[in-house]
Amino acid sequence: MSSSVDIGIADEQRGEIVQGLSRVLADSYSLYLKTHSYHWNVVGPMFHSLHAMFMDEYTELALAVDEIAERIRALGAPAPGTYRQFAEFSIVPEDTDVPDALEMVRRLVAAHEATARTIRETLPLVEGAPDQVSTDLFVRRLDVHEKTAWMLRSMLA
Repeated sequence: MSSSVDIGIADEQRGEIVQGLSRVLADSYSLYLKTHSYHWNVVGPMFHSLHAMFMDEYTELALAVDEIAERIRALGAPAPGTYRQFAEFSIVPEDTDVPDALEMVRRLVAAHEATARTIRETLPLVEGAPDQVSTDLFVRRLDVHEKTAWMLRSMLA
């Protein structure tokens, strides 16, 4: 963490925020990989709608991981970028199989909800820093994950 960054957030707080952002980045990247894999591997009667939906979701996530990593850099720290780092920080489980279409949807619901929980755990820290930029980023990401989880859950009803 660079101590030459002087943006009005104490070094210790920046370090804690970076840790939270790194966890959100890892969850988001793991979710991106899961969603992209499902896009490639979905089969069955819902193929067309899920294939298109998964593409929209992984495209959105690809942009999000870039924004999160750039925020980490703006705070003066290197962004994690290896599978090992993502596995260490993420609570989104890696698949060891290729589930059927409905199980894909169930797993994506769980992954979006897990990512939302990670954001919620870190949000009070950034709000108290004060780090309005990271707060805004977290609130926008929280909205995306909660809305996507709701839409996916609706497919299971």
